[in-house]
Amino acid sequence: MTALVVAMDGPSGSGKSSASRGVARALGLRYLDTGAMYRAMTWWMLEHGVDITDPAAIADRAAEPELVIAVDPDAPGITVDGVDVSAPIRTQEVTSVVSAVSAVPEVRARLVAQQRDIIGEGDIVVEGRDIGTVVAPGAPVKIYLTASPEARARRRTAELTGTTVETQQADMARRDALDSTRKADPLVMAADAVELDTTELNLEEVISEVLRLVKERT
Repeated sequence: MTALVVAMDGPSGSGKSSASRGVARALGLRYLDTGAMYRAMTWWMLEHGVDITDPAAIADRAAEPELVIAVDPDAPGITVDGVDVSAPIRTQEVTSVVSAVSAVPEVRARLVAQQRDIIGEGDIVVEGRDIGTVVAPGAPVKIYLTASPEARARRRTAELTGTTVETQQADMARRDALDSTRKADPLVMAADAVELDTTELNLEEVISEVLRLVKERT
């Protein structure tokens, strides 16, 4: 890669989205939320009545939806077949089944290819679960964000609609298990990534630490 790529991985609620956008703003880089792409694919499957419990059914239709995602950290958003789905992909209905859709190899292959096209030659902060290990293994800066289960649940509850902290904590435990054990691109920390625990850090402190790591590694 000829330009800067910052790979930000970690489980949901670890602070990836807010931190990634803040870092992208500070450095004047583009920003890609790969999780939104998997959520958008999940939303489309639900809207079209695809059986989420049937991986073959999901795989058969994975090539159909047209996803367009914005890479401006000040104006993130995503459309599916021309429909803005930025809000509906954050509902509990989507959250509860996104791991099942994300685990389907055909879904991952299609979206990883699109993500690599967007990353191109770099100048971007990319957040997800497999950026440093699969999507952009050559990224010069790899950071793995984590936090306590309680902190993660509180953060995610503030981001989503129609849910509670207790529901989110239970759902996150289930999703962590699914995401870390799936055969296709599981959630793991890259061997050369820096782990950053954000439990006791506010957003400004997380961004500051990431910027320090970027400077140190570049």
